[in-house]
Amino acid sequence: MPSSTTIRPITRQDLDQWLPLWDGYNAFYGRSGETALASEITAMTWSRFFDTYEPVHALVAESEGQLLGLVHYLFHRSTTAIAPNCYLQDLFTTEASRGKGIGRGLIEGVYERAQTAGSGRVYWLTHETNHTAMKLYDKVGERSGFIVYRKLF
Repeated sequence: MPSSTTIRPITRQDLDQWLPLWDGYNAFYGRSGETALASEITAMTWSRFFDTYEPVHALVAESEGQLLGLVHYLFHRSTTAIAPNCYLQDLFTTEASRGKGIGRGLIEGVYERAQTAGSGRVYWLTHETNHTAMKLYDKVGERSGFIVYRKLF
C-alpha cells in the first residue's frame, strides 16, 4: 500500500466520495440499473455508520484527499462464543487502486478493530467467480469449508 494512503473510519464528510465506491461495489455484484438497490437502502446503510446503536461500521482508504476504497463490517453475537464475531460485509477499491495493497490494508484495518473489540474471528463471503479477490483472500485468511445456503423473500 502506498505510504501516502491512510485507512481510517468514515466521516459524514465522505458521502460524496463514498457513494461512487458504494455504487461500484453494487454494480460489481449486478445491482445497478433496474436491479439497483433502492435509494432508501443506501440512505439507511449510510446512516447506520453514524448511529452508535448500530453494530455496522465503515473504514475508507484515503490518499491525497481521495477515497480509494471502502470496507463495511459489523459485529454480532454467536451461540458458540462469548465475544462478538466480526463479519466483513463489503470490500471495494477503485479499479486504479487494485493490486497496490489497498484491499489488504482495509482488511487489516478490520482485523485491528475486531481485535480491539475482543472479537475472536473475522469472516467474510465472496462469490465463487471472484477469482481476483480470492487471490488476496487466500493470503490474508483461510477458507472455512462452509457452504452458504439462503432463501430470498
